[in-house]
Amino acid sequence: MVVSCFSFSTMSVFVKLGSSTLSTAELMFYRASIALLVLLAAIVIPGGYSLKISRPVFRLHAGRSFCGAISMMMATYAMAHLPLPTAITLQNTTPLFLMVLIAGLHRVLPSPAQVFSIGLGFMGVILLLQPTISSELLFPCSMGLLSGLFSAGSMFNIRELGRAGEPEWRVVFYFLLTSTVFSGIWMLVQPYAMAQLDWNNAGIIVAMGVFAGIGQLTVTRAYGKGKSLVVASLSYLTVAFTSVYGILIWKDNLPLLSYAAMLLIAGAGIVSALRSGRS
Repeated sequence: MVVSCFSFSTMSVFVKLGSSTLSTAELMFYRASIALLVLLAAIVIPGGYSLKISRPVFRLHAGRSFCGAISMMMATYAMAHLPLPTAITLQNTTPLFLMVLIAGLHRVLPSPAQVFSIGLGFMGVILLLQPTISSELLFPCSMGLLSGLFSAGSMFNIRELGRAGEPEWRVVFYFLLTSTVFSGIWMLVQPYAMAQLDWNNAGIIVAMGVFAGIGQLTVTRAYGKGKSLVVASLSYLTVAFTSVYGILIWKDNLPLLSYAAMLLIAGAGIVSALRSGRS
């Protein structure tokens, strides 16, 4: 999970750098398609791997791929239009949404500790949005938050696929394939011309795709095989990594209230993880 957090944080840097010349559809397409090529070259092409999906897990693959593609679209837009720490923190509300999703689907009422963590997390979200609630940032903030919601649906299906014995590379393959097709169609119908590729943005695109592929493989393995205590707690390292990147590269100077909000959201995730680990 630590590798996943570092990979996604580094990928988000290249998304931010590429957003000056590439649209959200183009960023998503190159991110997914290059990661798909890396996966094919490293795992599928050498042989010995089957892409066949059995009927019992088809619905889980479809749910993971659909929710993941929508989450990627929203997250890419948020990263392109918000300070990285803010965008990543909003996306990392996933553990809170996931806890609500599991409780709803299994028809189990949340415990007092879970209710506390949900309240703590959304208090953090409110505090985080307060300093940046201007009209031009309201939509990207909403996209960042909704990406966390759809990511929760994706992670729920990943967990079930892991329990069903599906290998992480197959889960990632169909997710990246769906995202590539979805973003490719979106890119072709967007109302403006596609950006011209050159040596300046080619390196950004390749690095973005490679780190996205590494991040997807490692996070899928973590949620599919790992314990919720470790996975949910360590997922907030992404916020720390991107905060450092934001300060070093873009000289981000967020208000202290924003950093306090990030700590609240991270604390909520850790509380929910501790509760899950004991249950």
